[in-house]
Amino acid sequence: MIRTDILVNSPLFLIGLVHTLTNAGIKVVAVRASPHEEPSWLADAALIDVDALSPAGDLTNISAAAQCTPVLILNNEGATEGASYLRAGASGVVSKRESGERIVSAVRAIISGAHLCPGDCDDPQLVPRTGAADRALAEREEQVVRLIAGGLTHGQIATRLGISPHTVDTYVKRIRAKLGAGNKAELTRAALLGRLAARSDA
Repeated sequence: MIRTDILVNSPLFLIGLVHTLTNAGIKVVAVRASPHEEPSWLADAALIDVDALSPAGDLTNISAAAQCTPVLILNNEGATEGASYLRAGASGVVSKRESGERIVSAVRAIISGAHLCPGDCDDPQLVPRTGAADRALAEREEQVVRLIAGGLTHGQIATRLGISPHTVDTYVKRIRAKLGAGNKAELTRAALLGRLAARSDA
């Protein structure tokens, strides 16, 4: 199940968004009305309404969230800042006036590692990330995914590597975004099929 963190400051829009996601089998694990509230690190994706950014147009929250999980920007129709949100680290931009089905599809797309063309494009479409740099895992990320493939829990991985469980969760989110893996089984499969560069642990 996909878990989402939502930053929206409009109660009416929020009600409709939560209803749409829940009906599509997407769980909302946290709802925030202000970017100053701490996001949920359990989320597989973050949805950020540009109207909730403070000050208006501040991209700091987007960049911070994108370091840990794919981010979908909910933009105003006709706005032209789509490219700037992507440069800040967002995985996709979609108009808030799109259908619920389109927003759900966008959430699933960014989880799978795709980029959603900004709302100011003439023909918005999903553009899969194909660059090697987008898929390359850092050494520590490779260590984490190999330990997951070995059957270790997040707590055991944290102990083995001398890091906190929260840090392990962060690495796992980054790995899933890079590999397009939806769950632990897919991460394990990726490791066993040799999609990762083999490196010896120190």
